[in-house]
Amino acid sequence: MVLVGLTGGIGSGKSTVAKYFEKLDVPVYYSDTEAKKLMITSKSLKKSLIKLLGKKAYINDSLNKKYIAKKIFNDAELLNEMNALVHPAVRKHFMKWVADQEASYVIQETALLFENLNPDFYDAIILVTAPEKERVERVMLRDNSTKDAVINRIKMQGKDADKIPFSHYIIENLELKKTEQKVEEVHRALLDNSEEIC
Repeated sequence: MVLVGLTGGIGSGKSTVAKYFEKLDVPVYYSDTEAKKLMITSKSLKKSLIKLLGKKAYINDSLNKKYIAKKIFNDAELLNEMNALVHPAVRKHFMKWVADQEASYVIQETALLFENLNPDFYDAIILVTAPEKERVERVMLRDNSTKDAVINRIKMQGKDADKIPFSHYIIENLELKKTEQKVEEVHRALLDNSEEIC
């Protein structure tokens, strides 16, 4: 089975792009969503996270997202340590999920594909881009964040210019109609290439 990585910086709209692929019956694994579930359901992961972040990381067996965000977004080293715990658990879970799929290709939607994962793991990589101004506005609206907070989060992620040479497909997500058309193009290309890759 062909493994496709779908990535893009915060506010680029990679989840929107992922939904368009789902409309085309492509199975999509949402890494962030699954990571949050595993952080609650995996006893060993939960234990490691409490050791790293402290007991306040959980409230009544649920993630204390505000507390965690406050700690990790101002401490790159702590963020890396947390990712080093969470990402292997997500990879293991993703591979189990892949084994249950029957499509020509599957997509793993993940924000930090280049930063924390091995790009060579994927047969193809799709990068979703959008102008920074647009991304900042989207995240401010979505998360009720300040402009400075969003810009800081963008800076913590790698630049699109550094990721483009290693991506097989680029989807600029600015106008939804054009984005959906581009998704359909990429979908056809992946179906054509999936036989060669396999």
